[in-house]
Amino acid sequence: MASASTDAAKVIKVTTSDGIDITVDRQVAERSILIKNLLEDLGGESTDEPIPIPNVNEAVMKKVLEWCEHHKADPPASQDDDSDSRKKSTDIEEWDQKFMQVDQEMLFEIILAANYLDIKALLDVGCKTVANMIKGKSPDEIRKTFNIQNDFTPEEEDQIRRENEWAEDR
Repeated sequence: MASASTDAAKVIKVTTSDGIDITVDRQVAERSILIKNLLEDLGGESTDEPIPIPNVNEAVMKKVLEWCEHHKADPPASQDDDSDSRKKSTDIEEWDQKFMQVDQEMLFEIILAANYLDIKALLDVGCKTVANMIKGKSPDEIRKTFNIQNDFTPEEEDQIRRENEWAEDR
């Protein structure tokens, strides 16, 4: 009997914004600091009630949980990770690069979900992916990549360029 209750404590349910219940291994779900804190607030007990995740839909949640599953054995992020110079680079592990090869809408949804769910490592990977999409591109190329309309007149662009010459690579 004791092993059955131990097994039950190892899985939890989350309910996505579109009303879908997803059963997930607790260790995987706890990559999210939000979910981890919610479970701790419930006294660390197993709960049959699904945890509502109102800002993330099923497709995005499944993608986030796939990432969490792959990284479940990673050491938890510590506060001093921010000072780690390695983290500042835009290098991304090969598996994470492949994982992030999704359409732009899904990429931005993953970034928003990682931020909401407080999964810093996934948020970093998403932001580095976007940074790599921008790196080395002209403003026009960036606008084209992200389908951004230019709301400056050529005269305004010239003025801004002149005012910010000091920031240009030479």
